[in-house]
Amino acid sequence: MKKFKLWLLILLAAGLLGGTYVWFFVYNKPHRNIETASPDYILSAESFYTHYSNKSTPEGENYDGAVLQISGIPTSIETVDSLRIVVFAFTEGVFGDEGIRCTLLPSHHQYLKSIVPGRPVTLKGLCSGYNGTDVILEQCSIINE
Repeated sequence: MKKFKLWLLILLAAGLLGGTYVWFFVYNKPHRNIETASPDYILSAESFYTHYSNKSTPEGENYDGAVLQISGIPTSIETVDSLRIVVFAFTEGVFGDEGIRCTLLPSHHQYLKSIVPGRPVTLKGLCSGYNGTDVILEQCSIINE
């Protein structure tokens, strides 16, 4: 019975150490600051959308989770609750415009006046993938040229 209690105590201590390790080094890890990060790829908005919509992304270039800097001509700016989304529409789908949707950081909402649909703009953000109709960029910032 004493051996059983000893092993139980050892397992409990190992579990506490493992939980502490996960808390400090995995769960509590600082997030990447997309606004100050240098872009992994610099692309035009149209070519970026074409890669995803045609599934013709060049071998070795996986944009999911990468920081991208895209340049193009936005077609509209949408407001959803407190979010501001810059839309680059390239095709008309069943459910509306299809293209790239860039969700701006709240700190960049004040610069929305500089974005005029029909005039070129450069944005930097984190690519979170393609949902079948739109390529989604999150935590976007407006790049001053």
